[in-house]
Amino acid sequence: MPNAPFRLSVAPMMDWSTTDYRTFARLFHPDVWMYSEMVTTGAIIHGDRRRHLDFDASEQPLVLQLGGSNASELAQCSRIAEDWGYREVNLNVGCPSDRVQNNKIGACLMAEPELVAECIHAMQQAVSIPVTIKHRIGIDQLDSYEHMKHFVDTVAQTGCQRFIVHARIALLKGLSPKENRDIPPLRYEDVYRLKQERPDLIIEINGGFTTVDQVMQQADHTDGVMIGRAAYHDPYLLARLGRQQGRAEVDRFAALEQFYPYMERRLASGLPLSLITRHILGLFQGEAGARFWRQSLSGGNARTLQDVRRAAEGVKERQMAALVSTDTMIN
Repeated sequence: MPNAPFRLSVAPMMDWSTTDYRTFARLFHPDVWMYSEMVTTGAIIHGDRRRHLDFDASEQPLVLQLGGSNASELAQCSRIAEDWGYREVNLNVGCPSDRVQNNKIGACLMAEPELVAECIHAMQQAVSIPVTIKHRIGIDQLDSYEHMKHFVDTVAQTGCQRFIVHARIALLKGLSPKENRDIPPLRYEDVYRLKQERPDLIIEINGGFTTVDQVMQQADHTDGVMIGRAAYHDPYLLARLGRQQGRAEVDRFAALEQFYPYMERRLASGLPLSLITRHILGLFQGEAGARFWRQSLSGGNARTLQDVRRAAEGVKERQMAALVSTDTMIN
């Protein structure tokens, strides 16, 4: 097994893995690796780079995920990512949406391992930071373990070391991106086998992990776990994972206090409050007051930062009432 520590990361999620979410999520685990949303090469080369690439320093370690299939454009964007301060750059070979397929981006590239290898090689030649890849275990009829291993072996010939493997195939025709996250069955055993047969590579697993136990069990089989929507809907999952790894307890209310100055800066820059609060609705998931918190921050109910502070106080009151009720029942 490579000399690499077991790594936890939060997946790139379109419209969710924004700088606001990543800054908030960082408060719950100091070392988990954050990924940007997928950014296409065209958006970086021809679009507003600051909008697509800017991040808060607290988000590090941070990876930029790129979407594209033109080797020279990917190399150019990799250089830009390194100059911007990203710690790694990752190529998306997993997104199944029709829109990206039409632009030869994402999971459809699993049918062209030689092209992917050409792209990865060009990216590596352009930067000194690591270049990694996130892919599926297969697509459509190319869904065998042998096909995935050939894909990985072809890319690994470039010197690429870290492979993040979503343990589902992608069905590019007939299923939506959302359905592709749920309907194709998980095949963890394919990822485990890949690690066993390619111990010189760093193999991380992605797909379906929602609990601390599920995540930590993967240390027996892989080099890391990428967590997706579970870390968005319940950001405190990251704190629970941190405790499992021996890190200090994180208090939800203290984390929120740490987040307020960031929120103030974003509001001062002109960002609507609702675009920030949508990322923190899951703060009290599973706790007393969780529904009150979501309702207080949703639907335009929170218009100022003071409204958010009042909502947090309301959660505290409900949690204290729940404790009193529990004590009364015990006594």
